[in-house]
Amino acid sequence: MGIIGWIILGLLAGAIAKFLLPGRDPGGLIGTTLIGIAGAFIGGWISARWLEHPINESFYDGATWLAAIGGSLVLLIAYRILFGHSRR
Repeated sequence: MGIIGWIILGLLAGAIAKFLLPGRDPGGLIGTTLIGIAGAFIGGWISARWLEHPINESFYDGATWLAAIGGSLVLLIAYRILFGHSRR
């Protein structure tokens, strides 16, 4: 899967993470989208590096999606912890 595939996967994973963890984010839609893209990359890297599950070349692999969504959730939670009160 190329870089465009990872970006699309990240956009969708970020939207799913936002759906699973609703609430106001300090960065709004753009910040959440960037977190989703970064989460997809980080989740895929963690899966390949430490979980010994290489990321398949297929866009439709369930483990790839779980890794991307999990990475997005972790980054979204960390972002809210670090910058959650910046709108006040």
